[in-house]
Amino acid sequence: MAIKIYKPTTPARRQTSVDNFSDITKFAPEKKLIKIKKKTGGRNASGQITVRHIGGGAKQFYRLIDYKRDKFDIPAKVEAIEYDPNRKARIALLNYQDGEKRYIIAPVELMVGDEVMSSKNQAEIKAGNTMPLEHIPLGTMIYNIEIAPGKGAQLVRTAGSSAKLMAVEGDYANIRMPSTEARLISKKSMATIGQVSNPETMHVRIGKAGRKRHMGIKPTVRGKAMNPVDHPHGGGEGSNPIGLKGPKTPWGKYALGVITRKRGKYSDKFIIKRRSKKKRK
Repeated sequence: MAIKIYKPTTPARRQTSVDNFSDITKFAPEKKLIKIKKKTGGRNASGQITVRHIGGGAKQFYRLIDYKRDKFDIPAKVEAIEYDPNRKARIALLNYQDGEKRYIIAPVELMVGDEVMSSKNQAEIKAGNTMPLEHIPLGTMIYNIEIAPGKGAQLVRTAGSSAKLMAVEGDYANIRMPSTEARLISKKSMATIGQVSNPETMHVRIGKAGRKRHMGIKPTVRGKAMNPVDHPHGGGEGSNPIGLKGPKTPWGKYALGVITRKRGKYSDKFIIKRRSKKKRK
């Protein structure tokens, strides 16, 4: 991927940069691997807004991604690298020897014509191959990690991310997550070799409000700009502080520094080291 920066012909263009899609080889999705993605506008079944700032946006089809990679020991050829409007990472269209086609999240080095394979045993250590953690060499960069064997990949799926296999002891593997958290995962869980594609997407600048609306995100009004009846931060004359110990949500709950993880959660015993807090500059 490369980022295109426009000439500053307008105030919005001056701030805008876009993906030039130079790594995309096929633009129309596979018809059998898509389904309609319905829009909710942030409303529940009774019509009440339960998630704010959602609405509009371009129409999208959802691509059916194979997170389980359960066609074992059958080589698949990469037919195309495609764009997916539902995620930042690229997706790869695999064509298996038996004729079936599936989408996977593409790693950085994957190219059209490459062969990848999923196996319950030892497979070649190259980008795109999937195997249990117990068969992956220590220090290897991995993504698409299963929390529970057979459940399908749930961890490390966003663009540019990768985890590192640190150790395998007993029934568990020690994984260092992208957040720096170290946790134990069953050594029978599957993971894919490599780093998720499209790492430069974090440098794309939206540039103007209209692009956010195309993405289905509506404007967010600051609490300070509201009246006291509408928000705990509201009211005051001119530019005043919020007048509270800490920022609050529109419903009066503290918004920063609140522990949201449930105490005594079953997975606490698998977390060896919590993620390190980033220091503010």
